[in-house]
Amino acid sequence: MEDPPSKPTKIDLPPADHPDGDLPDIVDLVLEMGASPPTRWAPARLEALVETATASAKAASSENTQIAYAKDWRHFSAWCRRNGFEPLPPEVQIIGLYISACASGTASGTASGTAAGEPQRGLLPLSVATIERRLSGLAWNFAQRGLPMDRSDRHIATVLAGIRRKHAKPPGQKEAVLGDDLLAMIATLRHDLRGLRDRAILLLGFAGGLRRSEIVGLDVVRDDNSDGAGWIEIFADKGVLVTLRGKTGWREVEVGRGSSDFSCPLVALETWIRLGRIGRGPLFRRIFRDNKTVDVERLSDKHVARLVKQTALAAGVRADLPEGERALLFSGHSLRAGLASSAGIEERYVQKQLGHASAEMTRKYQRRRDRFRTNLTKASGL
Repeated sequence: MEDPPSKPTKIDLPPADHPDGDLPDIVDLVLEMGASPPTRWAPARLEALVETATASAKAASSENTQIAYAKDWRHFSAWCRRNGFEPLPPEVQIIGLYISACASGTASGTASGTAAGEPQRGLLPLSVATIERRLSGLAWNFAQRGLPMDRSDRHIATVLAGIRRKHAKPPGQKEAVLGDDLLAMIATLRHDLRGLRDRAILLLGFAGGLRRSEIVGLDVVRDDNSDGAGWIEIFADKGVLVTLRGKTGWREVEVGRGSSDFSCPLVALETWIRLGRIGRGPLFRRIFRDNKTVDVERLSDKHVARLVKQTALAAGVRADLPEGERALLFSGHSLRAGLASSAGIEERYVQKQLGHASAEMTRKYQRRRDRFRTNLTKASGL
């Protein structure tokens, strides 16, 4: 059972003649305590300032990150309540116990008839990556309440080091969808409005090396008031320029024309935009059941993952494996890894397309690269 939503904190703000020099401190206090913007207590000038600061604070992290951090806090709070602890203020010993419970599969508390410390039926230990993400979520939530959490404290750091040593596994990787695989996948799509949209999603996602959130976050034209992740510009006979908002700023991705209309991202996009009658707003949208009416709402990024999985299975990609194993191999990330693995050009161009800060990160995406192309053994004279 999850914690009930807490009521917004109300803060008594100073009278209208309060000196402007103290306003930043008031805004910090409001944001740290998670308070709602002031209403009847605040002069108009202060209310607008707090609303602006609140909006800016929200924009500091993506919506998906905020959702994940909120889930992390609810999970930790529920675990504390079941075990008789208080989630606030942060106690490093309690946090150490919590991540231990996550690693052992007991983080949902002690059920009736189950001895304390024993894994409950149906619960699985969390991966090291998930536990580290949970810690990041807790640190963020504590910080918003003005109560920093010290991750370097021995009660947390030592327990986490032991979890890494005992439970860490080699990183799992999704199967890369290569160029020929993608051609077979788009051939399984129907020649209707939904099929045209999905074809454009697959081709643009692959050729741009885009994340699934980036694909569905695109707008058809630039809109400074949009909640999207970027927009596209079409250059006739040349390609598509994709402008994306990233963690460290804006970046541009060039997607050139394909060798044929069947495999060309530009042709697929132009066809979808024309037949979908999309003039502005989200580029990829939901389609009603009649398969003729295009909604105004943006697609969920989960659609991209389902689309890649369904078309890969339908096209017989990795048909050498049992059906159950194949179903676990593909996700939206398969498109991004597929470009990195398929493009037979200099690595630096692939690195730029994917927006990676280091070549080492790009190599992790190159599933089938020749790892022994550079032979240091022979180069050293052996």
